[in-house]
Amino acid sequence: MGLKLWWVLALAGVCGIPGNAHPVALNHPQQSTNPAASDSPDKQAPTAPKTSPPKTEPDQSGAKTPPKKSTTKAGAKKTGSARATASKRRKRRPVSPRVRRIRQAFVASTTLRPMAQQLIQDRTPAAYAGVEAYARAHSKEDAGALAWLVVGYAHFIDKDYAKAIEPLNRAKPMAGDLGDYIAYYLGTCYLQTGHQAEGMAALANFETTYPDSLLIRDAHLSYANALLSEGRASEAAELLEKSRLPARSDIELAVGKAYAALGQGTKASDALGNVYYNMPTSAEADAAYTELKKLSIATQPTAAQRKTRADLLMKGRRFSDAADEYRELASHATSADRPAAELALADALHRSGRNREAKAELSTLVGATPEQNAQRFYILGEVAWASDQNELFYQLVDQLRQMAPTSSWLESALLSVANLHLVHHEYDQALDAFRELQQRFPKGSRASYAHWKAAWLTLRMGRNDEAKKLFEEQIAAYPGGNEANAALYWRARLAEEDNDPAMARAFYQKLSDRYRNYYYAELARQRMKKLPAGSDPPGEYPLLDRIPPLEHGEKITLSEAPPDDLRYQKAKLLGNGGLIDLAVRELDKAASDDEDRSWAPAETAQLYTDTGHYDRAIEVMKRSVPSYFAVDIPTLPREYWDALFPRPYWADLKKFSVANGLDPYLVASLIRQESEFNPVAVSRANAVGLMQLLPRTGKLVAHQVAMKRYNPSQLYTAPVNLELGTRYFRGMVDQFGGSFEQALAAYNAGSDRVEEWMGQGKYRDAAEFVESIPFTETREYVQAIMRNATVYRQLYGAP
Repeated sequence: MGLKLWWVLALAGVCGIPGNAHPVALNHPQQSTNPAASDSPDKQAPTAPKTSPPKTEPDQSGAKTPPKKSTTKAGAKKTGSARATASKRRKRRPVSPRVRRIRQAFVASTTLRPMAQQLIQDRTPAAYAGVEAYARAHSKEDAGALAWLVVGYAHFIDKDYAKAIEPLNRAKPMAGDLGDYIAYYLGTCYLQTGHQAEGMAALANFETTYPDSLLIRDAHLSYANALLSEGRASEAAELLEKSRLPARSDIELAVGKAYAALGQGTKASDALGNVYYNMPTSAEADAAYTELKKLSIATQPTAAQRKTRADLLMKGRRFSDAADEYRELASHATSADRPAAELALADALHRSGRNREAKAELSTLVGATPEQNAQRFYILGEVAWASDQNELFYQLVDQLRQMAPTSSWLESALLSVANLHLVHHEYDQALDAFRELQQRFPKGSRASYAHWKAAWLTLRMGRNDEAKKLFEEQIAAYPGGNEANAALYWRARLAEEDNDPAMARAFYQKLSDRYRNYYYAELARQRMKKLPAGSDPPGEYPLLDRIPPLEHGEKITLSEAPPDDLRYQKAKLLGNGGLIDLAVRELDKAASDDEDRSWAPAETAQLYTDTGHYDRAIEVMKRSVPSYFAVDIPTLPREYWDALFPRPYWADLKKFSVANGLDPYLVASLIRQESEFNPVAVSRANAVGLMQLLPRTGKLVAHQVAMKRYNPSQLYTAPVNLELGTRYFRGMVDQFGGSFEQALAAYNAGSDRVEEWMGQGKYRDAAEFVESIPFTETREYVQAIMRNATVYRQLYGAP
C-alpha cells in the first residue's frame, strides 16, 4: 500500500453544488501524493523501480470511494476557549446582534452535530428520522432551522429534490444568517421539480437580498438556467456574464448555451471551447462538446487547443483520452510539428498500457530533431521494459548513450537502468549505473539520489573506506538534498565502527538538531545514548557547516480566531450541521478577509476533526507546515500536532493493540499511513477501512479470532477493522521473528518480497535492512511509520 488516498465524492445534481464543490462531507479529492511518500521527508521518491510492489494485502494503490457505512467518530477534540489561551489576543470589537445570535445558535445546536453528521454521511431512513425529530423539537429556534436545512441538504445530495422542499421551507422562519443557503437550495430544488415560478421567485433577487453570500454565482447559474428554459436567453447571458470570472466549467457551459440560443455562434463557441479544451477533466466537458457540435459555424479546433486539451488530459492521468487527442493533433500537424505530436501520442499510449501501438508509432519519426530522437529511444526503452524485454531495453539505452550523451532523456533512462539492476539484485551493475547518472548529470534533479545510492551500495558491498568518502561527498556536494540526513547517520555509524566516538557524536548531534523528527534523527539520538560516557567532546568538523539551516523553521504562534467575524461564526454553526464543505468555504473566506490569518489552518483542521474527518485535518496541516517533521515539538502550536497526529478510536485501538502485543502508537502510525484514519476508505484493489484489509483477509482473520456472524461490511466499522487488522499485523511480526520493520515492509509490499530482500546478505541491524529496500515507496513507508510512532510518543507520553 502506501499509495496516497484519493477520495471520491458523490456529485449532487445538474444544477451544480456551490462553487463546483462536492457536497458529501465524507472524503475529499487529495493531491497527488500518497501518505507514504508525501509524508516521508527522508527521501524524495525518484522514479520507482520498474518492478513495482505487487498488489498484496493490504493495498492502497488508488482512489478511495466511500461506501455508505455507519461509523462512530470518537476522539474528536473540543473547540473553544481552550485553544485561545495560547493564541495572540485580538483587539476586541463590539459584537453585532447578528454575531451574537449565530453564536447562540451554535451553542444551542451542539447536540445536533452527531446526528447531522451521520445523516450527511449515510442518509439512511433512521438518520433522516433522527434529525427531523430534533428539528421538530426545536422548531421555534435557530437550531431547528439548522436541522431542517440539514434534512433538505441531505435530500439534495440524494437528488431527491421533491423531498427537500418541505424541510427547506420549514427552515425559512428562523433562517437568520443561514438564509442564503436555505434560499439557494430551496430555489434550486423548486426548479428541479418543475416549480418554475416558485424557484425563480426564490432566486430572483438573491444578490440583493444576500450581498455577502458565497452562493451568488451559484444562484446566478440556477436562475440563468431557468431563464434559458423559458426562452429568455438574452437575460440569462447578461446575468451569467457577471459571474464568469474566475472561470468555472458549469457557468461557462451555461454561457455557451445562452449564446447559442441567441444565435451568437462565435461567443457560444468560445465559451463551450473553453470548457472542452481548457477544462477537459471537468464534469461538463462532454456536454460542452455535444453543444459545440450543434453550432452551425465551423468549430474546427486549433492545434493549440488540441494540444492544451491533450496535455491536461495527460496531467489528469486520462491517458487513453489524451492519446486520442494527440492522434488527431498529429494527423493535422505540419511537418515541423508532427514529430512532437507523435512522441506525445506514443507516450500516452505507453502510459495507458497500449505498448504495441506505442512501439508502432515510433517505428519512424520523420523530421525529428536530435532531442526528439533521444525522446523516441527513451520511450522505446520504456516500452521494452514494460514488455519484460530487458535486453532490448539495455540495447536501446546504449544507443541513447551514444547518440545523445547529454540529453535529459538519457538521465531518465539511466535511472531506469539503475533501478532495474537494483530490483534484480545486480548490485555491481546498479552501482555503475547510479555512478554514471551522477557523474554525467551532477547538477541534475536526480544527482543527489544517484550519488546516495552509489554510496549506499558501496557500503553494502563491504567497501567501508570508500563508503566513508562517498558519504562525506554527499554532504559536501548535496547538503540540501533529501539524502543528507541519511549520509550523516551512516557516516557516524562508520565512525563508531572505527572507534571514533567524538566524530560519531558530532554527526549524530547535527542530525538530531537539524532533522528533528526524521527517521534517522531518532536513530541518532538512540545511538548517542550508547556512546561511551567519557568520550572526548566533538572536534571541529567543517563539513557539518555545509548543512543549511531549516527554512521556515521559526516558531509559529497562533493568533486568536476573530470572535466577532460573522463568517467565522457561520462556519462553526454549519459545522454543527455536518455541512463541512460549506463550513470550510465560509472559514476560508473569513481567513482571506483577515490580515492576521495565522489562526486559519488550526481552525480548519479543528473543524474537520470535530466532525470526524481526521484525514482532511491531516492534509490541511501537511499543506500548512510541510516541514513539520524537521522541527522540535515546541516550535509548532499544540493544535497543529493534535491535527497531524490524532488519536481517534483510541480506546479500541489501544485495547486491540495491547491484546496483540503491539505498541498502540505504532498501530496508530500504520493507520495514519494507510488511511489517515478514514474508516470508510477503499482502494482500487478493494482494501478496506482504517487498516486497509482485503475482504478475503478479513474473513480469514475473523475465522482465526472466532468472530461470530462476520460479514465484509463490518470492515468499515472501526472496532472490527482494528481487531482484525492488529491480529493480522501481529501475524506478520511473528512471521519475521519480531521485527516490526520487516513486518511493515511486508504489510506494504508482501511477505515474499521481504523474504527475498532478507536473503540479500547480512544486515547490521533493522536500519540497514530498511535502507536497502529497493522499492522507494516501501522504504519510505517503513521509515515514516517508525518515525511517526516516535512523534506520537513525544506528544502523548505512555499509551
